[in-house]
Amino acid sequence: MATSLKIDDALKSRVQHLAAQRRRSAHWIMLEAIQQYVEREEARESFTQEALASWAAYKETDRHLSGQEVRIWLNTWGTADESAVPECHK
Repeated sequence: MATSLKIDDALKSRVQHLAAQRRRSAHWIMLEAIQQYVEREEARESFTQEALASWAAYKETDRHLSGQEVRIWLNTWGTADESAVPECHK
């Protein structure tokens, strides 16, 4: 599949400059930028959907952990006293 992309001269010049600095082609720079953008936006959408599902579950069950409870648990990670996931409560 061939796709063309029209960009203004200023952006084209910036891409070409960056490509020269990186010793890559302008095509590689643009492809990399698009790939990173798509991956970032997909991750953002996944995070949003996960947050909405968590909010719906909280509204249905009222079960939760406080921020402090989570911080205390996370602070044990990688230590000899690493603790299990705390139990959610109402």
